[in-house]
Amino acid sequence: MTELTTRLRDLHVPGDPLVLPNVWDAASAAIVEEAGFPALATASASISAMLGYEDHEGAPAEEMLAAAGRVIRAAHVPVTVDAEAGYGLAPAELAERLVAIGASGCNLEDSRGGALVEASAQADYLAAFRAAAPDLVVNARVDTFITKAPDAVDAAIERGRRYFEAGADCVYPIMAPVDAVAVLAKELPGPINANGTDVRELASLGVARVSFGPMPYLRALDALKTFAVRLKNGQDPLAS
Repeated sequence: MTELTTRLRDLHVPGDPLVLPNVWDAASAAIVEEAGFPALATASASISAMLGYEDHEGAPAEEMLAAAGRVIRAAHVPVTVDAEAGYGLAPAELAERLVAIGASGCNLEDSRGGALVEASAQADYLAAFRAAAPDLVVNARVDTFITKAPDAVDAAIERGRRYFEAGADCVYPIMAPVDAVAVLAKELPGPINANGTDVRELASLGVARVSFGPMPYLRALDALKTFAVRLKNGQDPLAS
């Protein structure tokens, strides 16, 4: 565990980001690892959809963590788990469960039900989680952009600084536009995670981690849909 968590933490290099095409099961984990990626990340939206639940903690924690555990067992590289907002678990209990399945790190978001959690309360949660799991790599999500908070950039800077002080290893201003990412990379005192397909551009801004969320899962479903429709129409489903 310590070796994997250290390896995951060391992969967060501003300007040379850790790229994570998020996975959702053992098969997708094996494919991404075989492609040469040095770490894996689960996507809660993909896993909840696979399990037949709505995203945003619509699935029971036991099922989400069991699915993440199957990814971890299939992998030979560090795996960071999207733990959403913690499933209502106390920080120590969530930490214990993540360690038990072999997670090397986790995402923890700061909104629930579409509303931001008060920043100091989230910082306290992160600090308690850090105390309970000193080795895990904590990616603290900042949801000011997806919740359309007023002054989203300034709010993200304030929250990000608090979360680093609370022990986060990386801060994730999810869905921040590129111009905001550039500001955040300069203003925050630690690695940041960003979204986007232009990895070179994000690297040039000083990003240390790039996530793709449910995008790989949705692309896989698109491929299956094309296969099924072509087959139903009497066409060669494998034709290009």
